Amino acid sequence: MTILKNTVVGAAALAFAITAGAAGAKTLKASHQWPGGKGDARDEMVQIIAKEMAKANVGLDVKVYPGKSLFKPKEQWNAMVKGQLDISAFPLDYASGKHPQFSATLMPGLVKNHEHAQRLNKSEFMQDIKAIINKAGIIVLADAWLAGGFVSKDKCILGPDTMKGQVTRAAGPAFEQMLVGAGASISSMPSSAIYQALQTGVLDAANTSSGSFVSYRIYEQVKCLTEPGANALWFMYEPILMSKKSWNKLNKAQQDALMAAGKKAEDYMTGMAKGLDEKMVTTYKANGVKVVSMNAEQAAAWLDIAKKTSYKIFADKVPGGKELIEKALSVK
Repeated sequence: MTILKNTVVGAAALAFAITAGAAGAKTLKASHQWPGGKGDARDEMVQIIAKEMAKANVGLDVKVYPGKSLFKPKEQWNAMVKGQLDISAFPLDYASGKHPQFSATLMPGLVKNHEHAQRLNKSEFMQDIKAIINKAGIIVLADAWLAGGFVSKDKCILGPDTMKGQVTRAAGPAFEQMLVGAGASISSMPSSAIYQALQTGVLDAANTSSGSFVSYRIYEQVKCLTEPGANALWFMYEPILMSKKSWNKLNKAQQDALMAAGKKAEDYMTGMAKGLDEKMVTTYKANGVKVVSMNAEQAAAWLDIAKKTSYKIFADKVPGGKELIEKALSVK
């Protein structure tokens, strides 16, 4: 009788513990600036992590806050450092004001194509970048590189001479320096503000990722798109990041599950990245926007300006900048 009683009590206690554990699952907050549920690949990366964590059954859930509904785009970095935000899909160059080395992840012409981006992920260049991320109090859950291009309300942007006199948006300091070198004026803003700035006349032109060009419906405000094509100048590192303060509060099973979810999200983006460029071209053509591509000579003219402006300033002014650029350029 005593054995039966103990078995019943033990089973009841186990059932209570399981129920209490499920009810008390910890929830992580994941934030990003792009529209949710509208096919943006960066949102989908975060959603994949949320779905995988729900399936992992390790007492950890992820709630996604898209469309800058929790934090403004550039505020997410400090929020992660302080532990106020757990996870973010974050364009790393947005934090270059804190860590100028991050501008190397949006350096004109540094990344040649999507395959080259994957090789860079395994390089000393990215090891150095991730060491800075880690020292700041943040870890990388998933790598992501997106190509991008140019749009204009007026003339198509091809060689540097076509940029003269246009007020444009670039995503970070290195691109801004190159564009100013070509005679453009700069208005800085996150990609989520491009549509309204074009609509209100604040901008004549902009560059951003292929994904943002579609998800923000920028085709409604422009006449010409310069696609990445065979001579892409614009590639940006937009990883999924996590606060170390949040990470350190998790147990080993939860950390392992998060890393596995991050790998699944990264694999998704690797497969999608080139398709984002194709989707952009198709979408813009369908909406009556002219689509052009730079030829090798035009791209070389831009790179000539970049080497005299962006590359030189980065090498001269940023601690370790010259070495970072050399490491990136060594990856063929």
